[in-house]
This record gives sequence, C-alpha cells and structure tokens, in this order.
Amino acid sequence: MSFTIFPAIDMRGGKCVRLLQGDYNQETVYGDSPFEMARSFASAGASWIHMVDLDGAKDGLRVNDSFVVKAANELTAKIQIGGGIRTEADIAHYLENGIARVILGSIAVSDPDFAIEMIQKYEDQIAIGLDAKNGYVATQGWLHTSKVKAVELGKRFADAGAETFIFTDIATDGMLSGPNVEAVRMLAQETGKYVIASGGVSSLADLRKLNELNKEGVIGAIVGKALYEGRFSVSEALSEVSVSC
Repeated sequence: MSFTIFPAIDMRGGKCVRLLQGDYNQETVYGDSPFEMARSFASAGASWIHMVDLDGAKDGLRVNDSFVVKAANELTAKIQIGGGIRTEADIAHYLENGIARVILGSIAVSDPDFAIEMIQKYEDQIAIGLDAKNGYVATQGWLHTSKVKAVELGKRFADAGAETFIFTDIATDGMLSGPNVEAVRMLAQETGKYVIASGGVSSLADLRKLNELNKEGVIGAIVGKALYEGRFSVSEALSEVSVSC
C-alpha cells in the first residue's frame, strides 16, 4: 500500500488549533475556519485529511462536526475524523454524511466490546486511535492515562478484525522533535495490521524514515504543526514520499 500524507486539522471553538503534547492550556490558533484549511490542503493535493474535534474529545460528544461534514461533502479529499465519538449514532452520523473513516479512541479503551462490535459492523470505515503516554493509552483528549498498554490493546482489536490503527506518541505531539519510529514499527509488527503514525513529524527526513517502514505496515503519517509552522508544504511532503516509495 502506498504511503499517505494526512494533513491534520484540530478543531476547538470552531477554529484550527494545535495543542502542545495534548495540553488544552497550551494552544496555538492557526486559522479561523477548519473548512477553509481543509480546502487549502485538498487544493495542494492531499488525498486524505485528518480532522479532530478537540472539544468533542474532552466533552464526549460531537461539537465541531458541521465543519467535518462540509469538508466531506464539498472537497475531493477523503476525511477521517476522531474526537467525541462515543456511540453508534455518532459513527452513523459521520458515515451517512460522507466521512470515509471514523476513529474510535477513548471509547475503545473504556468499552472495548462496543469498539469490537463497531469494527465488525463497519469494517474498514473504522480505525482505532491509540494515543500513548509512556506506552500506556491516554483517553478523553489525553486528560487521563489508563493502565492499558497500547500494544496489548492493539493486538486485541487486530484479533477482532481491526485493519487500521492511528498511533500517537503524546510525548512527541506538537514538539517537532521527530516521531517515535520504533513505537510505530512495534505496533505494526505486533498487530500485523496497518498503522498511521501521528506526532512529532518535523521534517521531510522524518517522513522518509516512516516511509521506509511502508512494507512493514506503516501506511501513512499525520502532519500538523510542521505544516502550520512552514517546515514544509503539503506538496513537498507528497513529493517526498512519492519519490521514496
């Protein structure tokens, strides 16, 4: 499978923001319109866009979903969404409105049986988001750290039929310090499934390192702050992984 670049749009209060290591008190606003940001990424050639409802993740309900639905309906890029998805009604709402993939995060930890039921019902339209802090899964917008190891939870869902995981190392998120390549590789190896890396990408060299793991199951990278800070552009990122593969 080819390596995909997922430009990230984190939404809070109807704006495009980035948090430092998931800290809601360390927020930078990068745009007033999530839809316009998504349109700019799609216009630059992105085939997928990763959107996160930070308000939803914290409060446990859909808050910024109107921007997600608008992007799915009006742009050529496919949309994957995470944050605040706790019920089948949430999943159905997004899928029925054109979203390509829904990410289950906190609910996968608190109610794994529900997550497994949804995986088996909606198949590849569901991805499992594993956000880890020191190897343990964090939930509710990273406000709480569980006693569940990310790899062990990943293996359980892989056995139940999950095909795609999104792995975020909280320690690297928003830090522009480079991704946790070994943790990403380990999850792909232990589950035998596809993994999308998230957190820490700061350069085209980081994308090269992740792309080198493509044959091992690492199928993409979510890129946020590096794009917003001008480290490289969407088109440069797409060119980098196209040349490397």
